[in-house]
Amino acid sequence: MADFVGAIDQGTTSTRFMIFDHDGNEVGRHQLEHEQVLPRAGWVEHNPVEIWSRTTAVIESALNAHGLHAADFAAVGVTNQRETTLVWNRRTGRPYANAIVWQDTRTDRITAELDRDGRGDVIRAKAGVPPATYFSGAKLQWILDHVPGARADAERGEALFGTVDSWLLWHLTGGVDGGAHVTDVTNASRTMLMDLETLDWDDDLLGFFDIPRAMLPQILASSDPVGYGETRATGPFGGPVRLTAALGDQQAATVGQVCFAPGEAKNTYGTGNFLLLNTGRELVRSASGLLTTVCYRFGDEPVSYALEGSIAVTGSAVQWLRDQLGIINGASQSEALARQVEDCGGVYFVPAFSGLFAPYWRSDARGAIVGLSRFATNAHLARATLEAICYQSRDVVEAMERDSGVHLDVLKVDGGVTANDLCMQIQADVLGVSVSRPDLAETTALGAAYAAGLAVGFWSTTDELRRNWHEGKRWEPQWSADRRECGYAQWRKAVERTYGWVDVD
Repeated sequence: MADFVGAIDQGTTSTRFMIFDHDGNEVGRHQLEHEQVLPRAGWVEHNPVEIWSRTTAVIESALNAHGLHAADFAAVGVTNQRETTLVWNRRTGRPYANAIVWQDTRTDRITAELDRDGRGDVIRAKAGVPPATYFSGAKLQWILDHVPGARADAERGEALFGTVDSWLLWHLTGGVDGGAHVTDVTNASRTMLMDLETLDWDDDLLGFFDIPRAMLPQILASSDPVGYGETRATGPFGGPVRLTAALGDQQAATVGQVCFAPGEAKNTYGTGNFLLLNTGRELVRSASGLLTTVCYRFGDEPVSYALEGSIAVTGSAVQWLRDQLGIINGASQSEALARQVEDCGGVYFVPAFSGLFAPYWRSDARGAIVGLSRFATNAHLARATLEAICYQSRDVVEAMERDSGVHLDVLKVDGGVTANDLCMQIQADVLGVSVSRPDLAETTALGAAYAAGLAVGFWSTTDELRRNWHEGKRWEPQWSADRRECGYAQWRKAVERTYGWVDVD
């Protein structure tokens, strides 16, 4: 039997390939960033060709560095930034336009119109999400309406739609030479186009966005031993490898954190923050601004659902300090700068660059820094940025407790921002609960590997995966209750100052 399982982790800012052994240990990785294309305010794009090129490069580099070949892998899984939307030609493989990234807000008028005539209520009932710029359906409509030739080709069956998983799987399995046009239930549940109960594309929802069904991928289970196909010898693996799993990145992190029981939750700190609570077979409708989504589906087993709180800008706010303001040279420097002060000095930063996601869903909001005085320094702004990450997570935790009745005694965390010890301490202080990070914080790739390995018997049960989880570090709350509640009250006031900045017709 092959010794390893691989995972392609295609994220918002970078692509990595990671290799794991049977104990869930990382054997190797390679990672490359890709360009963030910002044509105008509110628009965020990626070059699909660059993403595929980076994917092939990280696979080849990781294999070469460790002397591995296709035969060394029992299976490979794919995980991806979820709602980012691509359209390409099935005969040429060329994209019709850049991918429209999940953070992009150009579809605000399309989504606002959905709520004015009642279609928004149908979307909430069937798809489990509100009509928002975040999701794929409106982005796909925008491409079909604005890119010359895209709609005509879609109606003829020549144009294909997919989230990034579909784009990569199509290329890995042959591309123009018979590539598989597929996705999984977790990614499909982020489009506003899939019915959460039937787990299939819904004709009413497709009609709302005027999307031809022929351009949509086949929806598979997240872990499927057959449906995703095999890599080609001409691809980056240089031979056949079974592709047996695909999951959206946050669902993959939930699997990587072994949150398999109802009531178990994790929070991933990346470009944005994403808190998922496993609700098992129960499809819980949120009354507090959260999303109802698919958590995962393994093979022929019944689907597991989740409540999710999605926050658009957290880790990317730290990148903004680096790239746009230039007050730090690297993300790790934000911690050292923030440690120069004991608190935020009354400064609050609400990074609503793409509006506010859960639990507010305000597309009219934009970022604001409030509470400035002559006393404020760049260190206070750095501290306020870390606190913003944590306060936004508290917003979601409180909404989740209202919807589910589940009170978190400990918050499992993962993702790149969790390397910032100060930020995680602030998170424990803001929530008033323990924060626990596993010894392998990059659980998104691990979850994709777990799902792929389960499909082929590399791991036999989820109980076997639980035994691989080990705590790496824990933070306990240190703030007094008064400080915690005062700070949160000020945060809520700051959030209100961001409302109504953009007029949405």
